Amino acid sequence: MPKHAQLREILRALASDELLPGSPVPSERELAVRYGVSRLTVREAVGQLVAEGLLVRVRGKGTFTTRPRVDSQLHLASFTEDMLRRGMHPETVLLEAAEAIPPEDTADALGLAPRGTAYWLHRLRKADGAPMAVERGWYHAGLLPGLLHQDLTDSMYTLLDRRYGVQLETGTQTVLAEGADADTARLLGVRPGSPVLVFRRIATAQGRPIEDMTSWYRGDLYQVTMQLDRDPSGSGHHRPTIRPT
Repeated sequence: MPKHAQLREILRALASDELLPGSPVPSERELAVRYGVSRLTVREAVGQLVAEGLLVRVRGKGTFTTRPRVDSQLHLASFTEDMLRRGMHPETVLLEAAEAIPPEDTADALGLAPRGTAYWLHRLRKADGAPMAVERGWYHAGLLPGLLHQDLTDSMYTLLDRRYGVQLETGTQTVLAEGADADTARLLGVRPGSPVLVFRRIATAQGRPIEDMTSWYRGDLYQVTMQLDRDPSGSGHHRPTIRPT
């Protein structure tokens, strides 16, 4: 086995079995001295593990082990419920909460009257202490009186159910990818322009729109899995749907 391949497997075992997620990996120079190989060999071995997603290079800081990605199955559930189901500890930081006039597309999505107000929430969501997502969105004020006086650092869906008897049942969700802007990158602990997955969800209860939420998830910690079935019409097209849990 070539030296770079031998070193790659040594580093793979180190990253998988000995180092915690997010831990620094010894420098190229240290690895070259420790294993008696050239820095070029080290660079090639590390590069292969970076390509596999097991390691990540951070400019100016070094190379680190990656955290395992959280996998979403695209169902209608709150972030808190989603993380708890995976055995992770969820945490929410409330950054901003206000009552304001939303953008026109949100007013239309929530079925608001002209110049009608909605509740604006801006929250940072964490899992096991790591920033996972930034949420910015709106809730129907007329259907959720006094929402801003409630505890907004826990599961929003549980709060809506217990306090207002509102159970979100269906929704439409759009998923896209983009580079994180400066503010989102700062909150997520990544560099501006880093890849993020963007989810815009409009959720309803008994046919009445309640929530218009957009979430930015770290691309290195989150992934989406969908089950695809061939369209019975034979066109081959598939439109993912959100199903309540």
